[in-house]
Amino acid sequence: MRVEAVAPEPALAELLPGAAYADAYRAVTELRSLDAPSAARRIMGRSPRWVRLLMRLRNALVAPFGLKPGHEGDPDHVGIFPVLSQSPGCVILGLDDRHLDFRVAVEVVPAPGQRRRITVTTLVRPHNIWGRVYLKVILPFHRLIVAAMMAQAEKS
Repeated sequence: MRVEAVAPEPALAELLPGAAYADAYRAVTELRSLDAPSAARRIMGRSPRWVRLLMRLRNALVAPFGLKPGHEGDPDHVGIFPVLSQSPGCVILGLDDRHLDFRVAVEVVPAPGQRRRITVTTLVRPHNIWGRVYLKVILPFHRLIVAAMMAQAEKS
């Protein structure tokens, strides 16, 4: 599955007014029956080993600064991310924290040839210097992680 960066849909800006950062990644899959909740579970609910190791390191490094670690395994979460809303076409994940708020939208829509187009959009609103520093540090990793995580959508 080829993952490409695309412009975020302007309508998604309402998910997090005042977001200082937004990106979106898109891929097309042959999985005809894929909907947004199952895509979100496939993408966010499991990670390549190197991503899990990075997340453990992240959790250890940010704990002294008061950033919340993920809560994997909670029924109202997909992976480590809290589910804010879901429908067959779109799942919104997110968290409001002391240093920053974020939203992740996983959208699945029909594509030509009975395929499905998956788009993952991330929005981040830092609140203070720590949120801005955190965002600047994680962005290079974020871009790599999103592509690797989206590749999980086609794995059963």
